[in-house]
Amino acid sequence: MLTKKRIFIGLGIIFLLLVVAAGFLLLKTLGNEGKLSGPVEKAVTGGNLSEAEKAGRELSNGQCQGKEKGKLGTSPMKSEDFSMVLPYGLMIGGHVTPIDHQYFSPTVFNSPRDTYEVRAMADSNIVDIQPRVRPEGTEYRFVFTISCTFFYYYDLVTSLAPEVKKAYDESSSGQIKKSLNMAVKEGQLIGRIGGQTLDFAVWDTEKPLKGFAIPEHYKGESWKIYTADPLDYYTDRLKKLILSKYVRAAAPVSGKIDYDIDGKLIGNWFRQETGGYSGGGSGGDYYKNHLAIAPDAYDPASIVFSIGDFAGQPQQFGVKGNSPDPKNVSVATGLVKYELVQQDWMVVSTGEHWDRFSLVKGLKAKNHEESVQGVALLQLLENRKLKVEVFPGKTASQVVAFTKKAVVYER
Repeated sequence: MLTKKRIFIGLGIIFLLLVVAAGFLLLKTLGNEGKLSGPVEKAVTGGNLSEAEKAGRELSNGQCQGKEKGKLGTSPMKSEDFSMVLPYGLMIGGHVTPIDHQYFSPTVFNSPRDTYEVRAMADSNIVDIQPRVRPEGTEYRFVFTISCTFFYYYDLVTSLAPEVKKAYDESSSGQIKKSLNMAVKEGQLIGRIGGQTLDFAVWDTEKPLKGFAIPEHYKGESWKIYTADPLDYYTDRLKKLILSKYVRAAAPVSGKIDYDIDGKLIGNWFRQETGGYSGGGSGGDYYKNHLAIAPDAYDPASIVFSIGDFAGQPQQFGVKGNSPDPKNVSVATGLVKYELVQQDWMVVSTGEHWDRFSLVKGLKAKNHEESVQGVALLQLLENRKLKVEVFPGKTASQVVAFTKKAVVYER
């Protein structure tokens, strides 16, 4: 008859053998060296990832895998539901520096909320949904991953499809937030939009933009430096459709956002010691410390002066005489005086004023030089240090030199 002691010892031996056997099977499954490999390794240890994959892991909240690109085959909105696509690089209001997304503009712009369907562009995973609560209702920002090097995103979606809402609610409910990682199929309904544009961009972490003098300035919006031309990632069929809705005619037709030239006036600037793109403001007004002197998004031959604080408001202006060209202004140039004027656009083919809601092909900026809104004084002190002062309501003849109100920007 077995004693309790012998039974206990026997069970212990059996348990030990099972643990050893399980360990052997695990090692065999995960790699000959007993090391986690493949997706499991990346999820647990980070693995031997490239810098591009590491960036993708950050952008996807650790949810991405692999580095394949694939193709985007379905439009975010049905062809009949959007009238045109506005390019990267616009400067509007608080978007002081060139904007890092395009806009799909609804056929009926002032439509009610939730009028139009929004769909996934490829087999992909939704790895992030961020809400933005506004008086008129909540808007949602989506991040989709195809791999750790290839992403696309939407913003301003006005409602979530039922299955997406369920996944979002499950990930955001409770005291401990769960990682969202919802697989979607190309063409799957993910939400709806109405009464405004749909923001859209593609990110490729293997092709960081080269036109930012200091990429580290954009850590607060780390995806920005990976903004890529969507046309390079569409199927031929989708590319043909989207191109038919493009407004910009100048190359690159998708637009551009990175204009910095080291030692030149052109490009983005941030108020000294505010920490770059996302620093120095309170709440959402960080843009007050931004400055951009860059080409117009529709007509890159035209200069835009865009500043976060012009008489207390973010403003964009054309430059009277469209000169001097900021890409030619250096420390040696000395003091530069820009007279700031209102700017809009004419249709190249007809010379008519563009209403901003109808699809046209090719625009030319028009400066209203008869009405000067103010003056900007600028002087490069060093290659990456710029002294600036704006004089609202003044003309060039009324401004001679900087005052104590001048501000230093850097990059």
